[in-house]
Amino acid sequence: MRTRSGGRAGVPLTRLLLGAAGIGNLYAPVTDEQAAATVDAAWDAGVRAFDTAPHYGLGLSERRLGAALRHRPRDTYTLSTKVGRLLVPTPGATGDDLANGFAVPATHRRVFDFGADGVRRSIEASLRRLGTDHIDIVHLHDPDDHVEQALTEAYPALERLRGEGVVRAIGVGMNQSAVPARFVRETDVDVVLVAGRYTLLDQTAHTDLLPEAHRRGVPVVLGGVFNSGLLAAPTPRSTYDYTPVPPPLLRRALRMQEVCARHGVPLRAAAVRFALAHPAVAGALIGARDAAEITDAADRLAAPLPGELWRDLRSEGLLPGDVPVPAEADR
Repeated sequence: MRTRSGGRAGVPLTRLLLGAAGIGNLYAPVTDEQAAATVDAAWDAGVRAFDTAPHYGLGLSERRLGAALRHRPRDTYTLSTKVGRLLVPTPGATGDDLANGFAVPATHRRVFDFGADGVRRSIEASLRRLGTDHIDIVHLHDPDDHVEQALTEAYPALERLRGEGVVRAIGVGMNQSAVPARFVRETDVDVVLVAGRYTLLDQTAHTDLLPEAHRRGVPVVLGGVFNSGLLAAPTPRSTYDYTPVPPPLLRRALRMQEVCARHGVPLRAAAVRFALAHPAVAGALIGARDAAEITDAADRLAAPLPGELWRDLRSEGLLPGDVPVPAEADR
């Protein structure tokens, strides 16, 4: 699998990355064995970059990912996690964490903290859960309502940790593109992770983040290339950005699926390949909860797609004419 250097720090990023929210019991339980099998399948498919966060399953994702990778040589893969939410124990709490999307006991509560001390405490806890002595990439996680503190406190704290070798590279991970574009302009971030804002259905990042990152040589990792499931298999029960899909977007996704079907291409394959065609994009982060999902994504990446597919999507008004598509990117 093709690999790209992760910005100034030179951290390698494969074209597919495994997102580990699913093995943190996103929406439904996953067994330890299923989680390990998912990571192993990603490895067998050539994936060498893995992303997690304390938020995912209240630390369960970090623990499972660390355990699944522990027998691999540490210098053969890239590991990323996030800061911005501290996990605070809640003794005596009952119930689950499904209100936050994870089928785990509510043993902790999340507290947003983008202060310098909070960043160090978060990293120390993540190192323990992951079972490692350093983290390749640490992303500032969803600082939407804490932008100034993230810029003036959290980011400098990560710079110091980068200087100490505890962190190799600094990133910012968000579900919007405007604030990451600001980080690219105003800081020395090494990489950006943006979810859902550069897909077949939403090219918001094409107007701000991607051109800025491309000019400055900051690689972008795209999460949410299926827009939380709609572009994987569109039905009236699909979600878009983790909420019920609006009817106009469902109709658009179904029309895209029809065009893809005429060329014998699954819509999910077109979604992954489109995301990777932009020159600023280093890789696509695929959230998988079982081995079959990540294996399928790797197979879709390897399969050739006809150039006529993109021509038809454009001619039917389903894709803007100014965004790069794979047939152009591969010339």
